[in-house]
Amino acid sequence: MPFDYKKEYKEFYMPPKKPSIVEVPAMNYIAVRGKGDPNDENGEYKASIGLLYGIAFTIKMSKMGDHKIDGYFEYVVPPLEGFWWQEGVAGIDYAHKENFNFISLIRLPDFVTKADFDWAVAEATKKKKTDFSKVEFLTYNEGLCVQCMHIGSYDDEPVTIAAMHEYATKNGYELDITDTRYHHEIYLSDPRKCAPSRLKTVVRHPIK
Repeated sequence: MPFDYKKEYKEFYMPPKKPSIVEVPAMNYIAVRGKGDPNDENGEYKASIGLLYGIAFTIKMSKMGDHKIDGYFEYVVPPLEGFWWQEGVAGIDYAHKENFNFISLIRLPDFVTKADFDWAVAEATKKKKTDFSKVEFLTYNEGLCVQCMHIGSYDDEPVTIAAMHEYATKNGYELDITDTRYHHEIYLSDPRKCAPSRLKTVVRHPIK
């Protein structure tokens, strides 16, 4: 059976529907930065997803080619994630999605080095005849957070977020969203195949 990060690290990908505190260690990611409304069909966000998966599957399928990655094992590509923020806004203003800044992410298996990543970018550029220059290798140490499984539309997240903040405060923590610690979403459902009311999204906020 391929290694599935969602199942092996349930504390990060399958939290309960009630808020909880989690310490998230440093992880390596495929990352693409951009701006704008994520619902814009021709926007930077939709383009970023294609770039991420182009690299993710080049790495996953490297076993079929000449580039052998040391320590490679069969795995399921981890879920799409996103860091989101808006200039001058504490938290998220869902009414003005056009003002979003984002970093789209897919977690990398630990065996993927920066050299392997650079190979994948070059390989994908050659094979797919696409510009992958916006894709970067990002190491991020998220640290202490409050998180919750949100079921439903992305626009309904404020209710879940309010519960998370209340839980953190009751347990002696305070919110710590800064210019380097972000509103974080992990997408466990494909919105193209799932009704909005059934979408599963891990929502995570940094605390101290």
